[in-house]
Amino acid sequence: MTISIFSKSVVGALSATMLLAGSMSANAGGRLTAPVADWTGGAVTCKVAQVILENEMDYKVKRITIPSGAGVYEAIASGDMDFACESWPSYSSSKDTMITKFGGDGTVEYLGATGIIGVSTYYVPKYFVDEVAPDLASYEQLNKYKEHFATLETGGKGRLIACPTPAWECDDQKRLDLLGVDFVAVELGTETASWAEAQAAYARKEPFLLYAWEPHWIHAALDLVALELPAHDDDKWPATGWAEDITFNYGNPESMASDGDNADASHLLSNMNLSNAEQAKMVLAIDVDGREIDEVVEEWVAANEDIWRAWMP
Repeated sequence: MTISIFSKSVVGALSATMLLAGSMSANAGGRLTAPVADWTGGAVTCKVAQVILENEMDYKVKRITIPSGAGVYEAIASGDMDFACESWPSYSSSKDTMITKFGGDGTVEYLGATGIIGVSTYYVPKYFVDEVAPDLASYEQLNKYKEHFATLETGGKGRLIACPTPAWECDDQKRLDLLGVDFVAVELGTETASWAEAQAAYARKEPFLLYAWEPHWIHAALDLVALELPAHDDDKWPATGWAEDITFNYGNPESMASDGDNADASHLLSNMNLSNAEQAKMVLAIDVDGREIDEVVEEWVAANEDIWRAWMP
């Protein structure tokens, strides 16, 4: 049988189309984009998910460095990113406008709790309470001792080592002002810088007021006393403390649909259950022992298959 040049061209075109379609089918749902969290705990949680997705589920995950907060939500809503990990509800007003679970319009999808439960407040070193301020138990006593926390940059006001970055939406200075606490909130730009300053002051046995949260290795390294803030109230925020945070993973409603191309990835991110204790071990290894996050997380995944295998479809 003779095949004409026209027939060869048609067959060639059909073959190329079929190959392309097969290639697209093989890769459909296989590539995801997610941010790198700008605090170690969040980075650990998402790295655990990434390692499982890539090593066990044949996904490729592209990670993008972007400040946490509203920008991540907007990128997910627009489809520029597929998912993000470990959102702390107290730190995001975006969830209220974008996630249906919190009263939003559904442009971002709640995937599921991560297992990490957070508590945040302000802390002082225990030696300061023991030796200088035995009645210091809440924000209400801070002005009484503000001269101990004052620095050249704050004048006669006390100094708070605040949330590292505005993107976390802590509103520390607004809180201090609304509560009548005569302190200046100083944002150092990174979590690492905050801990370094606190540790240096601790080593010199100097007083300091520090924003921190639990779970975190800092509470194993330093003996700190939590100060009471007004009970959380959305209507009065930020003149209150933070609520207990049931952290969650979230994603784009289309690309992370439970019945879509990335259903398996959606299932994993919806069923993660990483405990505070397990995360804290990894954070300690990274932030204190100086190990690389990839090495620490890969090691944890290799040793804890009985935990993460239950998260998979």
